[in-house]
Amino acid sequence: MSNTLVKRPPAFTGARLGRHARSLGGLIASVALTFLGLLCITFVIGRIIPIDPALAIVGDRAPAHVYERVREELGLNLPIWQQFLIYVGQVLRGDFGTSILTGQPVMADIGRVFPATLELATLGIIIGVLFGVPMGVAAAVKRDRWPDQLVRVIGLIGYSVPIFWLGLVGLLIFYARLGWVGGSGRLDFFHEGIAPTVTGLILLDSALAGEWGVFRNALHHIVLPAALLGYFSLAYISRMTRSLMLEQLNQEYVTTARVKGVSEWRVVWVHALRNILVPLITVIALSYASLLEGSVLTEIVFAWPGLGRYLTNALLAADMAAVLGATFVVGLVFVGVNLLSDLLYRLVDPRAR
Repeated sequence: MSNTLVKRPPAFTGARLGRHARSLGGLIASVALTFLGLLCITFVIGRIIPIDPALAIVGDRAPAHVYERVREELGLNLPIWQQFLIYVGQVLRGDFGTSILTGQPVMADIGRVFPATLELATLGIIIGVLFGVPMGVAAAVKRDRWPDQLVRVIGLIGYSVPIFWLGLVGLLIFYARLGWVGGSGRLDFFHEGIAPTVTGLILLDSALAGEWGVFRNALHHIVLPAALLGYFSLAYISRMTRSLMLEQLNQEYVTTARVKGVSEWRVVWVHALRNILVPLITVIALSYASLLEGSVLTEIVFAWPGLGRYLTNALLAADMAAVLGATFVVGLVFVGVNLLSDLLYRLVDPRAR
């Protein structure tokens, strides 16, 4: 009878299970505390801004009894802690009230404008990553030589020049003079309403419907504002990639790999770049979140019907329901992007699993 070694499958020990449970519990607690903090911040914003919601609804010339009735309907005559509990309940139901500006529920307005911002920011971050990461790597490899100086100048311009000025100059050159791109808005007037709205992302909806004329027109309109946002994120991503790569290229494992005859391409693009993926994901995630909530000037210059423009118009009209709803969504975007980056950490770094 031959002796055979039977390999047992690795046991999912109690210690490992407990570690995963603690990690999941910590994540849930972190999200809950962040959500509660976001609720507190938006509630305080609604109370410290010198705008009376009831007065904004009824107007300056409304009788006193009408004004008081609206205050009671909004719960503004209750103690502050009761107002906060009512606010939390409304948020959990997805009820931010009705916008004074549009007369529609705030969540319906946000559902209409947010896909435009999402489409613009996503295309912008794709451009920023595709160009910014290789530029940062090249600048680190060619440190203090002309490629490095060129990347520094490009990044400096992206940091220092106001994006609204670049937008106006871009419209003047590429739209008014050369006619290479579309004008303001997401589509020309005669292309609106042709492709059915499924996701709110015009490029995706028109492609799914096979309306390639609408797709080309939408791409014609989005390419310039997306390129500007991509350039803005490129400046940050390339600078941070250069800094991270310089640190890795000075490590001993890089010297050892070069001594062993490993090709320079493999040393840089496989070994060194892989070791900066975790901090680089953080850089890209923060840049993406900033594009999602900080593209206000770009949306105004290009008349882009996104969340930033909606929030600006709500502020100018003293529409507090819309302001608080949009602010809360911006906070949720940051929380969601941070959670996504945490999940990506676990994919690229086995030590985080």
